[in-house]
Amino acid sequence: MAASRRPVACMWCGRDVASAGVGRRRRYCRQSCRQRAYEQRNAVKGTSISADAVVLSPDEASALSDRMFELRCAAEDVATAIDEKADHSELSELADRLVRMARDAERFR
Repeated sequence: MAASRRPVACMWCGRDVASAGVGRRRRYCRQSCRQRAYEQRNAVKGTSISADAVVLSPDEASALSDRMFELRCAAEDVATAIDEKADHSELSELADRLVRMARDAERFR
């Protein structure tokens, strides 16, 4: 009996990668992500930048910073709701929002 595999995040964009079934696990969610990763690896060859470094443009870094700020605010909303003894449905809604935002924040690009 095969062990169930948990979803893997794309090495390029962070989206969930579909299971390959048999064989080794896929690392990228689609061919375009695989291609971008290849291009980045080749771009840093011969430089002091590590091959596994994540290089973001200023716009990408800013967007990631914004998503992290939004994620922190959503976590603070959950903590406030708990302190204020919010009902189960409100906490559940806030937790679902927090999880969605965390998934979005995982995407580097």
